[in-house]
Amino acid sequence: MKIKRTERLIDMTQYLVSNPVRLIPLSYFANKYESAKSSISEDLVLVKETFETRGTGTIETVPGSAGGVRFLPLMQKYEAKQVMNFLKTQLEDPERILPGEYVYLSDLLGSPNILARVGKLIATPYMMKHIDVVMTVATKGVPLAQAVARELGVPFVIVRRDSKITEGSTVSVNYASASSKRVEKMELSKRSLNEGDRVLIVDDFLKGGGTINGMCSLVEEFGAKVVGISVFVESKFHGKNEAPSYTSLLCVDELDYKRKYIVASLGNYIEKRK
Repeated sequence: MKIKRTERLIDMTQYLVSNPVRLIPLSYFANKYESAKSSISEDLVLVKETFETRGTGTIETVPGSAGGVRFLPLMQKYEAKQVMNFLKTQLEDPERILPGEYVYLSDLLGSPNILARVGKLIATPYMMKHIDVVMTVATKGVPLAQAVARELGVPFVIVRRDSKITEGSTVSVNYASASSKRVEKMELSKRSLNEGDRVLIVDDFLKGGGTINGMCSLVEEFGAKVVGISVFVESKFHGKNEAPSYTSLLCVDELDYKRKYIVASLGNYIEKRK
């Protein structure tokens, strides 16, 4: 059904935002709105200009018979700094300190609005790196991985520390936990990854790096490749950090449970994006 241009622009924008990274042929829009491809191209130029002006992202055009357009929800650096500074303020609330000098993050990772911004923040540097799968470890990393995977338009997989019959056959690895000084096990369903998959690992908290190393080992067992590692919060670790190169949004510099004292700083995310 042919519709007015203003309605077409609104509907097209909504479709692009709802399907990030997905390559959409121009013929799809032309058929849907009963309009010439030239008219659709003109509309897309307007949408792209608006996205870039507002810092929403950009539209990439892929030429050729198998080409089309796709929306890349990129977060600008100035907005990234705003989000990270907001999160830093939230993290420095002394009420977050738990016995054992752990940090309570469930409210931040349970907020849909915060997760949407953090997902876009983490996903932005990987938009052009052809990620196939986002990987995390159960349980608190799950909503974070889901938010990142949505922005990248790819599935996410969950590494577990105990067997689940619903996972079917699994691949398992042993890894050394740098923080607990113990050898532990993690496993992933054989159906989760394919050989050659490009994997982005995300996690909510990094201390010694043992869990990250374990996930890297699992990826290798599948014949896949780790393209990047990103963590929500890292903590200063008194010892050797075993994690390979990674990006972090926030860093806990000082923490004292008895005095209810916590000092945080921005992680290396902005530096890594340069």
